Amino acid sequence: MDVTGQFEAEIARLHAAEVPGASGRLRDLFDFLAARGPDAESASQEEIAREVFGQVEADADDATVRVYVHRLRKKLDDHYAARGDAAGEPRIELPSGIYALRLDAGQAAPPPAVETSRQWPFSPRIAVAAIGLIMVAAVLWGMTMSSARNAIWQPIIDSDRPVLLVLGDYYIYGEIDPVRPEQSRLIRDFRVDSEAELAAMMEAEPDRYGYAEDVGLTYLPVATAYGMQQVIPVLAEAGKDVTVIASSELEPDMLNRYDVVYVGLLSGMGLLEEGVFAGSSLRVGESYDELVDRESGQTWTSDEARTLASPAFYRDYAYVSAFTARTGARVVVIASERETGLRGISPIVAGDLDGELAEVADGEAFEALVQVTGQQGADLDDRVILARTR
Repeated sequence: MDVTGQFEAEIARLHAAEVPGASGRLRDLFDFLAARGPDAESASQEEIAREVFGQVEADADDATVRVYVHRLRKKLDDHYAARGDAAGEPRIELPSGIYALRLDAGQAAPPPAVETSRQWPFSPRIAVAAIGLIMVAAVLWGMTMSSARNAIWQPIIDSDRPVLLVLGDYYIYGEIDPVRPEQSRLIRDFRVDSEAELAAMMEAEPDRYGYAEDVGLTYLPVATAYGMQQVIPVLAEAGKDVTVIASSELEPDMLNRYDVVYVGLLSGMGLLEEGVFAGSSLRVGESYDELVDRESGQTWTSDEARTLASPAFYRDYAYVSAFTARTGARVVVIASERETGLRGISPIVAGDLDGELAEVADGEAFEALVQVTGQQGADLDDRVILARTR
């Protein structure tokens, strides 16, 4: 039987077993993906929202789609785990990161005498260790390689202040159902950025936040590690005293004692956001996925959320700025709307500047917007959209 035949046969068996349910939205999602076949490109969130959930004006970053895809993936994984099939049996998978069903036709089990590889389960502790290793490697690299001392970094290198490297993080709280704890979940709510704000929302909106609970968690976007890998060698080569904190830990009086370098997404800037954009010719639009020119009204919006899961090219936008705050702190901002932009801009800012960016960075204060072309998270090309003095 060919791949298509095996795929269709396994889909029919899952239907008969009612793995995706006899009816309902989960079954509709399964049928939509199954009808596309085993070799289909990944559907977009917008397409699924429109075709499966009937959302005519679908959001490119649709939470409903992500929740149902996660549920379907778990249903499939639980089914095969419970069935305990032999290694040679076919199975339908919904791989992480794409919205398409795939057939694993199965292979004969390898001889048990030799163990050739081992897959380690992901855990936050491992993620933290990985970021730590990146930081150590970056520092060692900075001690042995010559980093470019371009105009962005020279004021910080010449300063007597230590450097505060601020990483844009995000607060997460738990929603714990005491009756059905298995349905508890972790939530990122843009209205809640700290334990204190969560307590305030629980008091103000008890119906919505009645099951909310602080669980002591924040997270960093993966692209932040790539930014750190570029920035730390520059600071290490200059012999700067660097303290690394999350943006949620930043306090206003720190700008009286430190120069500040921010690395992260626009949405993770926290207390820095107001000061950075108060003196900017740009402003954040209706969401953190867009920046707007205050004078012309022109808008630059990231396409990453819409097309990240597909092989299509998309545009993300990175924002770079350097200025001296009223406290005397030198502030450098390396940020982006989404993760691709941050990965693309970091090596540019840490390297030899040229063109418009080099010219404007020679001034006391500047800002620049860079368009980064991406594909499935990879940064492929970049272009300076604007470069101005502040």
